Amino acid sequence: MPSSNPAFKGLGGAGNGQQYAGWNAQPQYGAPADPYAAPSPYAATGTQYMTMDDVVTKTGLTFLVTVLTAAATWMAVPDEVAIGLLFPAVIVGLILGLVISFKQIANPVATLSYAAIQGVLVGAISEFYAENFSYNLITQAVIGTFGVFFGMLVVYKTGAIRVTPKLTRWIVGALFGVLALMLVNLVASFFTDGGLGLRDGGPIAILFSLVVIGVAAFTLLLDFDMADEAIRRGAPAKFAWYISFGLLLTVVWLYLEILRLLSYLQSE
Repeated sequence: MPSSNPAFKGLGGAGNGQQYAGWNAQPQYGAPADPYAAPSPYAATGTQYMTMDDVVTKTGLTFLVTVLTAAATWMAVPDEVAIGLLFPAVIVGLILGLVISFKQIANPVATLSYAAIQGVLVGAISEFYAENFSYNLITQAVIGTFGVFFGMLVVYKTGAIRVTPKLTRWIVGALFGVLALMLVNLVASFFTDGGLGLRDGGPIAILFSLVVIGVAAFTLLLDFDMADEAIRRGAPAKFAWYISFGLLLTVVWLYLEILRLLSYLQSE
């Protein structure tokens, strides 16, 4: 079962001890080796294996690029121009994200380019919410996002919640359920004002946002488990860029949903 994070599709089974078996798996004794088998692009063929320092350093750099780009978009770009960048940022980010995910691209150019695009998106959306609600809303969303991030990291590291195959299946199912509801609500909004009521700011919308935030938070557990499993399996150091990409994807999603929820509550 793959990770629930869209960035990690197709990388093998999920759960402790089940991911990344193809990175440094050895043939069974007595089994003939396939001389024509193509090596995995992430096969650990050298001695430079990924460490937790690699993950922390590359993830920190990735987040820094996003934050700086978001700040530049907010402060240096006029309001009308920043709002106009929203749609292009969404489209380009979606396309690049899908390419990185499905081709499993692990290099700094791809990850940092995606981080910059997400920064434009975050900066433009933050400016929109700040202008229409309050600047305090942005501060609260940032604090809430990193509070959830570090909270789930503590939960994971202490073993309070263990990432098991069963938990992974539940999170994956919840993720697909949330995405399906979002799509149905979007289609319904073309025919009925407010669609299913999942994004209209009412009680149902508030409940739905809480569910989405919960799913995003639990997705972080799978992301953390992926990093640990990659290290245990001997993934090459460059794979940390791919993990950084996945973590950024989840954190930006979490931030935008928390921002949306806070705007609902402020409108009440």
